[in-house]
Amino acid sequence: MIKVISVPLREDLTEFTQFLWKNEVPHRVLEQGVFQELWVEPGVNPEDIYTLYEMWRRGEDLSSIRFSTETVSDSESGLTPSTSSPAASQGFVDLAKQAWFSSMLIFSSIMLSFLIGFGDNFDLLKHLTIAEVFMQNGAVYTYGLEGTIESIQLWRIVTPIFLHFSAAHIVFNVLWIWVAGTRIECFQGRTALIGLVLFSGVISNLAQYWVSGPMFGGLSGVVFAFLGYTWLWDRLDPRKIGLPPALMGFMVLWLVLGYSGVLTSIGFGSIANTAHLAGLLAGLAFVPLGKLLAKR
Repeated sequence: MIKVISVPLREDLTEFTQFLWKNEVPHRVLEQGVFQELWVEPGVNPEDIYTLYEMWRRGEDLSSIRFSTETVSDSESGLTPSTSSPAASQGFVDLAKQAWFSSMLIFSSIMLSFLIGFGDNFDLLKHLTIAEVFMQNGAVYTYGLEGTIESIQLWRIVTPIFLHFSAAHIVFNVLWIWVAGTRIECFQGRTALIGLVLFSGVISNLAQYWVSGPMFGGLSGVVFAFLGYTWLWDRLDPRKIGLPPALMGFMVLWLVLGYSGVLTSIGFGSIANTAHLAGLLAGLAFVPLGKLLAKR
């Protein structure tokens, strides 16, 4: 590795190293006595990094810079202007291809929600609920979660996340999946995102079933897990995902509105509040596992 700078320990390099992580610049910060040293891999031009460091010390906004780690000649620079973050600077189609699991999650939710007629197509709906259901004398009955396990229909533990029963519900959820899911997938890798979706989806589904029975659905539990996960991750790790920290306040407010009945009264339908809360807690709990699964 190549040493770029050596500065006193009292100088906080966190913000600068966050910029390097977001631009996927391989580096390390090592403590040497009362000093800290910033080192980069041989494939990175140390002069470019030093230029960025000087810009940062002068208080310049590094968000307008995109750094390329590709090998360049002495007459070239790896610094190029950018108007947004790496994920946001991509076109819609390019981002959809790169974050294809998030795109698949959105497409599957929209497709299945329309196929079940937002709950009207009972013949299809009964195959996707967490427990098998059937109609008798105009009432809905279920074989319970025990029936799901005994019949080895284990997909049911996950599939409720794809079911939505109103247009407002699915629009709200897929927008958040696009904002938060693609960001996690681009910055941490697909494995971490898949693990988070399965972990939070199963926990939020089981929690909601425990309080309301099998007739529920939606990505909301996963959405709350995404936001809780990114909120806690950004406070514990210098490689920030970068969603606004104020979203935690939004989540708490949304939970309060859900439990108060306000969301139901304005057209969001019956709200799976337990799934929201369970998803949020699942996202917070997933951070240690996310550290193992996230790409380095």
